[in-house]
Amino acid sequence: MNIDHFLQLFVVKEKSFFPLFVQSAENIQKAAQLLYEQTKESDPDKRRILAHRIKEHETAGDEITDRIIDVLMDAYVTPFDRDDIHQLADIMDTFLDNIRDASKKIAIYQPKDPSHKLIEIAEYICKAADKMVEITRRFDTLRKDAKTMDQLCDDIKEIEHTVDDIYETYMSNLFEKESDAIELVKKKNIAQALEDTSDVAKSVSTAMRSIVVKNS
Repeated sequence: MNIDHFLQLFVVKEKSFFPLFVQSAENIQKAAQLLYEQTKESDPDKRRILAHRIKEHETAGDEITDRIIDVLMDAYVTPFDRDDIHQLADIMDTFLDNIRDASKKIAIYQPKDPSHKLIEIAEYICKAADKMVEITRRFDTLRKDAKTMDQLCDDIKEIEHTVDDIYETYMSNLFEKESDAIELVKKKNIAQALEDTSDVAKSVSTAMRSIVVKNS
């Protein structure tokens, strides 16, 4: 084996991570959009159908994460620090798990009516997922796009802050105005699951920013 071919093998190993992270982010993006649709839905059967579709994306996400880990274990040279790759794959998978958890709670609890504030939080989760797709698509050109990627990470952090404000207002109004104790518990648990999902989105942006800072 000549030296050029030998070096080319390392390059292939490096670049194989990039499309996998894009696939992971795009899969999350689709699940987030389904969650947004589910928060707007009032029909119980349609809520369950959407929850099932999100479950399918969760399964696909697990497979993508497994492929990332397999490539990581086989690679001699990686484009980023090995621990950073593993951490990012893991936290993106956790984000998708949280989307699934919020979706499952909606399908199980079946709140009486869609809530404008919860719909708004789900919309912001979609926006965070969109930013993740933009970031992962730039991994291959990180040095050139570092400033743009850093700004996108900032955008996700600001989304999380906005969601915190919406969540606090929603919870305050919920305890003040909801007279049905069962309905209150349902909505409280769904709201908490959505807010937790937004928190994990911020953790994803932190992991992404760490990669950007170390490699720009």
